[in-house]
Amino acid sequence: MEAEKKNFRKYARGLWIMVGLLVVLIVVFFYFIAAGKLGFMPSFEELENPKSMVASEIISGDNELLGKFYQHENRTLVEFDDLSPNLVNALIATEDERFYKHSGIDFRGLLRVVKGVITRDTGSGGGSTISQQLAKLLFPRESNRGIRLVIRKFREWVIAVKLEKRYTKEEIITMYLNKFEFIFGAFGIEVAAKTYFNTTPDSLTLNQAALLIGMLKSPYLYNPTRYEERAIQRRNVVLKQMLKNRYINRTQFDTTKVKPIKLDFQRSGLKKGIAPYFRKYLERTMVASKPERSEYGNSNRSLQKYIEDSTAWHTDPLFGWCNKNIKPTGEPYDLYKDGLKIYTTIDSRMQEYAEEAVETHLKFLQPQLDAHVKNFNNPPFSNDLTAGQVKRLLFTEIARSGRYRTYKSKGMNEKQIMKAFEQPDTLKVYTWEGYRDTIMSPLDSIKYYLKNLSSSFMAMNPKTGEVKVWVGGSAYGFTEIDMVRSSTYKRQVGSTCKPFLYTLAMQNGMTPCKMVPNVEQTFILENGDTWTAKNSSSTQYDGKMVTLRWGLANSVNQVSAWVMKHFNPEAMREVMQRMGIYSTVPAVPSMFLGTAEITLYEMIAAYSVYANKGIYTTPLVVTRIEDNNGNVLSTFRPQRHDAVDEHTAYLMINLLQNVVSEGSGIRLRLNYDTYEEYGGFTAPFAGKTGTTQNQSDGWFVGFTPNLVAGVWTGANYRSIHFEDITRGQGANMALPVFGRFFKKIFADSTLNYTQDFEFEKPENFNIDLDCGDKMDPVQNQNDLYDDFFLN
Repeated sequence: MEAEKKNFRKYARGLWIMVGLLVVLIVVFFYFIAAGKLGFMPSFEELENPKSMVASEIISGDNELLGKFYQHENRTLVEFDDLSPNLVNALIATEDERFYKHSGIDFRGLLRVVKGVITRDTGSGGGSTISQQLAKLLFPRESNRGIRLVIRKFREWVIAVKLEKRYTKEEIITMYLNKFEFIFGAFGIEVAAKTYFNTTPDSLTLNQAALLIGMLKSPYLYNPTRYEERAIQRRNVVLKQMLKNRYINRTQFDTTKVKPIKLDFQRSGLKKGIAPYFRKYLERTMVASKPERSEYGNSNRSLQKYIEDSTAWHTDPLFGWCNKNIKPTGEPYDLYKDGLKIYTTIDSRMQEYAEEAVETHLKFLQPQLDAHVKNFNNPPFSNDLTAGQVKRLLFTEIARSGRYRTYKSKGMNEKQIMKAFEQPDTLKVYTWEGYRDTIMSPLDSIKYYLKNLSSSFMAMNPKTGEVKVWVGGSAYGFTEIDMVRSSTYKRQVGSTCKPFLYTLAMQNGMTPCKMVPNVEQTFILENGDTWTAKNSSSTQYDGKMVTLRWGLANSVNQVSAWVMKHFNPEAMREVMQRMGIYSTVPAVPSMFLGTAEITLYEMIAAYSVYANKGIYTTPLVVTRIEDNNGNVLSTFRPQRHDAVDEHTAYLMINLLQNVVSEGSGIRLRLNYDTYEEYGGFTAPFAGKTGTTQNQSDGWFVGFTPNLVAGVWTGANYRSIHFEDITRGQGANMALPVFGRFFKKIFADSTLNYTQDFEFEKPENFNIDLDCGDKMDPVQNQNDLYDDFFLN
């Protein structure tokens, strides 16, 4: 008996030692977890400020959301008060029904899970609390296999307890719903409500809330856009849990469980919504790094881009903003994670009108070009290219394609690849109605895309510099080349360059009514060769005396050449530079023809000098940037300088008004059936058309006292164009976009733009602008004689 007692005490002592050791091991185990010895453990500071990638918002000048910047997480944070009670109740009932009764770990829930495993009850639910799930979302780490999985699970326990100590229950719910990804780039409940139902979290109905909470188990498995029936079944499970926990009554349950899912799917992204080219420009500008010469090529174009970027880095506070500005943590701002609010100058109403004007015009113009190029020898390329040149251009495009790289990776040679590109296949091609399936060869699809015309459009307030409209192209997603301000894809500007030469003449004492000879002008070049400026077409005034006003209105080359002879190319270039042209402009006699490649951005800013009484104002696209808490981080103002004197600016306005009233821009005045959609204006617009060699580019830049706007239209390759001047001129290619846009903004009373305006005349202005009958044919001959023999 005594021996049995000794054995019992021995075994009991051993048992207690084992229990004690187990307790010690558990304590040590959790100590090592809490201390981060067995893997990552967030610090107190990280628990205080858990990192959550918050998308930066782009806000228009009229306070509309234009879009967001994010890489992986399109997220907008909400507060608990912004959550629908339906949402909160559905979450607690489904994911953690004892949420308000535990401190991060629900041991009763764990026992329920163990029992479910033993009895194979699949409906027993999971054991992870909302706090544990939040811990997993906030601090995901390492592997999901073997012992690491076990350690990770226990680590989530510790983090959950820490979270419960640091935050209130309401804050934990809010953090969890802000952090969860509902797929399709919908990070957080705010974006999810917008994406699936086009609403806000506080407005979610019981049906909608139950559906979104049901997705928490597996957003891919219960994706309502793809697996509607499965999503409904999961929604009904959520509703059943809400009924069980008395958040809803039987009537609500019975009524809601039979309702269909009515989605209003609004997938977010840069390609969706208005101003996509502007948003991309803004993104590239803000994240730009300090230019390093080694990162640019050796071509003249690469060198020019390096110069422009370097200048912008030192003079434009928006360029490289994220890398120039440092957070309190010592890190640079992250455009995609820090939830910045970027307040822009873009007017969402005007932007929509401009995009509509571009699309409407191109839908009219493109079929004409499609029919026109069919008659070419090697369509869509014009006949001024040889078959060999066309072949080389097409191969350049082929070599850029993903299909080509795929064939190369398979070991195919060039001959095999070209043969494959000529084989018909089922392909998706872009149309104005979206992408459609069609049968064509990959080579034909390349030709199809190359012949598509594009237009860019920009409008700004000449006094404040605020850019109101930015349309970089006509089909973002199909082509992302921004023709407003691309350093790589600048285009010749044609006769829109001539006003710079006339500006030189006006500031040196000439007037719009000055009579000059309309005859050929020959220049001796630096190398000894000669170049003769001739008119592109004949008129009744060839060989006669004409006014400078008539010469500019009708874009007469010989008149511009006469002006150039009285000054010099370098003087014209200096005028252009003072007016904001920063692209390379060769100082040669033919420069007034617009052979230099310049961006639309530069042209709009330069023409703003005329509307702003001779003062150049840099275009402004952002007014301020705030952090996620509304603190102002930066404000922006335009730079200004005197470019020309006010009298010269007014003389140029008079000249450019005549372009519209009597010259190449007269379509804005005409209200014939052909022009009624973009003509018939009474407004005294000033402006200038431009057409480049072979009609490759069409331009129009025009303005009122409060708005300057310009258009470029063309194809990616200059060798794809109309061969006749009637359809290829700027008055047909570009001007209609300007007219359609102003029709819309004049009709919108909320914008306060009207046709009833006048340009203000400078004080003490006494120049006679009435040219009278100076171009009378008889008087003309006498003046021509006097000019040649008496001067």
